[in-house]
Amino acid sequence: MSADYVVNGSVAVITLNNPPVNGLGLATRTAAVEGLRKAQADAAVKAIVITGAGKAFSGGADIKEFNSPKALTEPTLHTLINVVENSAKPVVAAIHSVCMGGGLELALGCNYRVALPGAQIALPEVKLGLLPGAGGTQRLPRMIGLEKAINMIVSGTPILSEKLADTALFDEVFATGSDLLASAIAFANNVADVRPLPKVRDRKVHYPNHEAFLQFTRNTVKAMSGAFPAPIECVETVAASVTHKFEDGIKFERERFLHLIQTPESKALRHAFFAERVASKVPDVPADTPTREIRQAAVIGAGTMGGGIAMNFVNAGIPVVLLETKQEALDKGIATIRKNYENTMKKGKLTQEKFDQRVGLISGTLSYADIAQADIVVEAVFEDMGVKETVFTQLDEVMKPGAILASNTSTLDVDQIAGFTRRPQDVIGTHFFSPANVMKLLEIVRGKATGKDVLATTLALSKKLKKTGVVSGVCDGFIGNRMIEQYSRQAGFLLEEGCLPEQVDKAVEKFGFAMGPFRMGDLAGNDIGWYIRKRRYVEKPEIVYSKTADLLCEMGRFGQKTGAGWYDYKAGDRKAYANQAVNEMIVKHSADIGVERRKISDQEIVERLVYSLVNEGARILEEGIAMRASDIDMVYLTGYGFPVYRGGPMFYADTVGLFNVLIAMEKYAKGRHGDAWTPAPLLVKLAAEGKGFNS
Repeated sequence: MSADYVVNGSVAVITLNNPPVNGLGLATRTAAVEGLRKAQADAAVKAIVITGAGKAFSGGADIKEFNSPKALTEPTLHTLINVVENSAKPVVAAIHSVCMGGGLELALGCNYRVALPGAQIALPEVKLGLLPGAGGTQRLPRMIGLEKAINMIVSGTPILSEKLADTALFDEVFATGSDLLASAIAFANNVADVRPLPKVRDRKVHYPNHEAFLQFTRNTVKAMSGAFPAPIECVETVAASVTHKFEDGIKFERERFLHLIQTPESKALRHAFFAERVASKVPDVPADTPTREIRQAAVIGAGTMGGGIAMNFVNAGIPVVLLETKQEALDKGIATIRKNYENTMKKGKLTQEKFDQRVGLISGTLSYADIAQADIVVEAVFEDMGVKETVFTQLDEVMKPGAILASNTSTLDVDQIAGFTRRPQDVIGTHFFSPANVMKLLEIVRGKATGKDVLATTLALSKKLKKTGVVSGVCDGFIGNRMIEQYSRQAGFLLEEGCLPEQVDKAVEKFGFAMGPFRMGDLAGNDIGWYIRKRRYVEKPEIVYSKTADLLCEMGRFGQKTGAGWYDYKAGDRKAYANQAVNEMIVKHSADIGVERRKISDQEIVERLVYSLVNEGARILEEGIAMRASDIDMVYLTGYGFPVYRGGPMFYADTVGLFNVLIAMEKYAKGRHGDAWTPAPLLVKLAAEGKGFNS
């Protein structure tokens, strides 16, 4: 059973009991309907209360059932709500903590709703590329008004119950600290004999000049929703609450819901939703693995990356000590952090109290002895193995037993780094993405000796830091940078063959990337890639790169930080302006290597860039560097600006069809640098079997 049934005097209490958020899956719906019928048949029962066990009234429908037979198996959510709405006895929803999606739609089907303060009320389906499909778009406007309902449904943002106390949604919001169940039962007894029973569907939506308001809303939402179809569909279905009879509005809502659930955008958003939740699950690290306590942190290096990492800790309330080799660098690093917080405060996003608190959690030192008692230390020094060896040898000498020694390396061998210490079980890679205090991704690199408790602690810490932690095995570049290298190689070859940076960037940005490869290089610093390529020329001379990026760096054009990269940048302006000298260098280089430039379509640009990611991702999966295809997708959605509505490179390949991906790759293998298109065996195998990476 997923719902409990008890009778308290003359009130039947049905408690949804499906941890963690009382999702309205088939078992829960069935038990709730059985409870309602039982209450109807009991002459001693005069009223019914529906509430939720644990930490939620209900988080809504069970998303895992979408597009499965269970979603359509009776009793459906629609059926459950109809049974509630047609009850001969008053039904009271007793709401606490979380009441979202189908949970709110169920509550709207009840005759009365009572709540505790602090309950999060929302219809967040738009975040999954959907709209409320069980009457929410028709009932909510009848209770809180057209304008407020559209804002809630289009944004999907939760509102606290007390902020809706002045609407018709709640018949009563009890005082903080009240006993919800006892108060709800008392309320139910008071309304037990009231007839006729109030029904939300019987109310009308009144909004003066609603046509003008709805048209204004359509224009605004269309302009803001970009490639996502759900927001404007939400507007149209809510509009039906004014323009249609209730039953017709419900039918229209259902029609649009069924349309949206089949869209690639919704499928991608739902994939991302589950991918984020499963990323923290490691098969050989049980959920009850003991974790180490993190009360104090240290960061080595007070530069851009080190400062950003430090801000993550203090934002989470963890004191941090910044270590630098020179006082000037330390002072500059702390001043930059302070300035960042001041700018946030000026924007009204940080109070003076929070500013003082966060700045007060940061201290600096020039001595390793001052960080010895930290529970975790993250090095953010130059990406050079010799420098890493110096740092980790020192850390091994001074850090207390049990301290986690973390490296922010983006490409280097974490096992080799662990070998610089006598405690390799305490060493782990924590690859933050720049700017570290903003970017959501934390690539967690598990070395061969990394302790399970260290991995479990780092995964838990990533959540505390509000990051999406994705586990990677050890290889050159891990998941993200190993794949982006192939992407960058193709971008360079495209320049040699006929493109200019602006065309490549525009094509991939039109596809949906936050920024193209050349704008991204300018933001990250072209000198960083140059340094890595120089290492690769020695370590892996068989890998061919376009020399255009090296020639750019030889011109001293390292990107935004120098005001000149693939593009020019003006002071205080991050807009990229094409540079004639750079474009001439690219064209001349083609001539120097004997390549006749040709016109290249945007489709070819996108396919070569994206499929290069897919092919390398398949190798990473094959080798066990990534545990799941969805982990690769999370890396690219949260760290590299891959369009969310396409679900990540591996999911996108599944959408296109792996057979079609292979056909395109075979075509590009006939061109220059065809060896870059040797398909990964896993890609070939899955395509032959008619499967996808996420099957």
